[in-house]
Amino acid sequence: MRSKFDEDGSGPNISEVVAEVSDVLSSNLKRFGPVVAGLLLLAVVITGVYSVGPGEQGVVRRFGREHRTVGPGLHYALPLAESVDVVNIEEVRRIEVGFNGETTVNEEALMLTGDENIVEVHMVVQYRVSDPMRYLFRLREPEASLHVAAEVAIRSVVGRTFIDDVMTTGRTQVQQATREVLQMLMDDYESGIEITEVKLDAVDAPDEVKDAFNAVTRAREDKEKLVNEARGYQEDKVPRARGDAQSIVRGAEGYKEQRVLRAQGDADKFDAMLAEYGKARSVTRQRLYLETMERVFAPLKNKLVVDKGALSGSVPLLPLRGSAPVGLTSAPAGVATVAAGSQP
Repeated sequence: MRSKFDEDGSGPNISEVVAEVSDVLSSNLKRFGPVVAGLLLLAVVITGVYSVGPGEQGVVRRFGREHRTVGPGLHYALPLAESVDVVNIEEVRRIEVGFNGETTVNEEALMLTGDENIVEVHMVVQYRVSDPMRYLFRLREPEASLHVAAEVAIRSVVGRTFIDDVMTTGRTQVQQATREVLQMLMDDYESGIEITEVKLDAVDAPDEVKDAFNAVTRAREDKEKLVNEARGYQEDKVPRARGDAQSIVRGAEGYKEQRVLRAQGDADKFDAMLAEYGKARSVTRQRLYLETMERVFAPLKNKLVVDKGALSGSVPLLPLRGSAPVGLTSAPAGVATVAAGSQP
C-alpha cells in the first residue's frame, strides 16, 4: 500500500484518499444498495397511502391544483407531487346569525321590516358540503362567505315583510324564503354548499319596546284562541243541530205515515162495517150499542142496572151523598145507574 502522505511529508495525498473512499463506497453500495433501495421504495409507498372514511370524499391536488376526487376506501397519492384534502359531505354544520351562544350581536340582529319597524332576529343556518372541490377552491373562506350571505338573505326577506308576519303567523314563510335566497346566493358563488334548513331561533322587538310588543302579541294570541274556540263550538253545534233537525224530520215523517195508515185503517173498518150494516141493520146496531157501552162503562167499578119501567112517572134513584129525601131512593156514591132495555 502506498503512503497517503506526500514525498516531502507535508500532508496526505488527496487523490489517493479520494480513490480509497470511492473504493469503499462502491464496495458498500454493491453490498447494501438493494436494501437501501427497498427501504426507500417502501417509504415512498407508505407515505403515499391514505384512507377516506364513510361519508367523506377526498380531493387530490397535484402540484397545488385540483386534480380529482375519490370516495371512501384506501387510495394512493404520489409523494411530494400530490396532496389530499378529506371533506365530510354528510355532516350537517351550522352557523349562527344575530347571536353567538347566549350573546346577541346587535350589528347582525337588528333589522328593519317592511312596515319600518325594528326587530331583533336570531337565525340558525344548517348546511352540508355537496361539492368538496368547489367548497375548497372556489371560496377562500366558505363559512365566512356563508355567514355574510345569510345575513344578506334574512335582511332582504324581513325588509319586505310586515312585523306581524315576521313575529307570529308568517315565520314559516320567512324561513322558507330566506333559505331559497341564501341557496341562490351560494349557487352563484359556486360554493359547493347545500342549505338544509333555516330556522328563526328568536324574533323579538328591541328591549326598549319589548313589553309593548309582547302585550300586542299576547292580545293577538288571545284573539286567535277565542276564534279557534268559537270555530270549535260552531263545529260542535252545527252538526248536532243538523242531526236534531234530521231526527225531527224523520219523526214527523214517521208520525205522518202512522196517521195516514191509521186513518186508512179506520176508513176501511168503516167501509166494512157499513157493508155489514146493509146486510143486517138491527143486529149491527145492537152490536155497536153494546160495544160502545162496554167501552164507556169499563172504567167504572160499580154499576147498577134499573128496569126501564121503573123510570116512568118519577125519579126513583138520585145519586146524592148522605141521607135521601123522603120518597126517594139514594144510590151509593160512585155507582152508575142504567135503565135496562133503553137503547138508541
